[in-house]
Amino acid sequence: MASCCYPDVFSWVQNLPPIPQWKSNSMSICLCSSTSSHPSLNLSITKTLHSPTVSFSIIADFNLPISLWLSKYFKINTNSPKLLDEETISSLTINFIQDVLSYSSNTNNSTHIKFPKLEFIPGFKDIFNLAFSTLTLLICIFEAPADLRSGCLMTIKNELINCRLRAASAQLMKLLGSNMEEQWMRSVNLAITNWIIEIRATKRNLNLKTPSPLFSYAISTSGLWKVQLYCPLIAMDVESSSNSSVDEQLLFSLNYHQLEGVIQFNYKVTIQEKWVTVKVNTDNIRFDVIRLVNETLMNERGVGTEEKHFPSRISLQITPTVQTNIISVSVSKSSNNPVREIEMEKGIETSFDPPSSFLGLKVSAGETVTTSIKPWKFEQSVNGYSGILNWFLHDSMDGREVSSSKPSKIALINPRAWFKDRYSSAHRPFTRQGGVIFAGDEYGDSVSWKIDRGAIGKTMLWEISGWIWLTYLPNKHRTFHTETRRLEFREILYLHIA
Repeated sequence: MASCCYPDVFSWVQNLPPIPQWKSNSMSICLCSSTSSHPSLNLSITKTLHSPTVSFSIIADFNLPISLWLSKYFKINTNSPKLLDEETISSLTINFIQDVLSYSSNTNNSTHIKFPKLEFIPGFKDIFNLAFSTLTLLICIFEAPADLRSGCLMTIKNELINCRLRAASAQLMKLLGSNMEEQWMRSVNLAITNWIIEIRATKRNLNLKTPSPLFSYAISTSGLWKVQLYCPLIAMDVESSSNSSVDEQLLFSLNYHQLEGVIQFNYKVTIQEKWVTVKVNTDNIRFDVIRLVNETLMNERGVGTEEKHFPSRISLQITPTVQTNIISVSVSKSSNNPVREIEMEKGIETSFDPPSSFLGLKVSAGETVTTSIKPWKFEQSVNGYSGILNWFLHDSMDGREVSSSKPSKIALINPRAWFKDRYSSAHRPFTRQGGVIFAGDEYGDSVSWKIDRGAIGKTMLWEISGWIWLTYLPNKHRTFHTETRRLEFREILYLHIA
């Protein structure tokens, strides 16, 4: 079993002695120690013969060592008291990042994006260790032999979720920008999906919790709150399932996707004579279900790119964490009573019978009730001093809430059901890619708090928590399998009262 202690790789690299002090052509540090019956995972640096360059490698330390990863070659200054200067260590960090991105199925989006200079950034040490540990996790999952992989993955995972590196991950994402951030998370969650599938196949435990359930971070800036979140579909909790048999190809398609979400609120602080008003309204709420493998592999091993989950319910809650100064909370949208259109149909039928019979006269009357239902219903509510925003997807055929109801088998095979061809129909409740966008033009209703003036000059902490439901109903594939999965997240945001 691997050790729980993970080395400070940055300090080791920074303190490497100049080459004249080396006793051999390479130096190594153990990343994951193991028992005598198992190999270990090492990081090694090797000098190039007859050239002032060095390279790094991750090695599986068997009796015959196996190289699992090799870096670029880096020039060194032979007259420097340190082997690597700050610029070279920054270049090595970018090498780690680029190789993490290369595991994504979509590697072309960031070719025009330039990396920032990292060596002058505060907290660079933690960013370096984060980038290296993430790369090591991917190398271990994709490249390492099984006996080494099982021993080291939990050690690497525990390193990645410690407080220092979690803070560094948010900082690194901001430095990379949104395009590379998405590619980074697709690389990581593809690896995690493979890891979970392997664990479940080995331990035969389909309810095993994911090793890394969710990555999210929050940004608080002037007038804007933002939460970004990512989670592999396989890691989300199953809330309801048809329990029908699922063929392997469909399972592949459903598993190899991830949820990507962006939650943006605008806020405004107004100081009034008797209190302070904090008003928060929706700027943009976006959720997408994105595939983690390329289209070719999805068609070969799965059932195509159009069999996947879709958002069916979103619930967000905004709460001031310290409520001493809170006076009241108000929402701006009234309960919505849907309009019903009632149509009366009347008709008279007459006929003439032979003279010996009576004149036949028939009168019929009917009533038709037509209800217009939007696919997405938006509601606001209050719980204590929490403002709650809810979006519910409804079946346009019968008006039932999708996330909490189970369609009949007849509905599942009905070719005219709304959830058939749901990504190409003109009446689809999603974007063509299968996501949803709730923007301020339609969902800009606000939640506002009245706060005692004693809070002026203070920075208040606000918690945003949320629950996202994703549902699968067959699109083009013939199956009776249905399910709904749920994800919960929680982040802290800041607001200065001034």
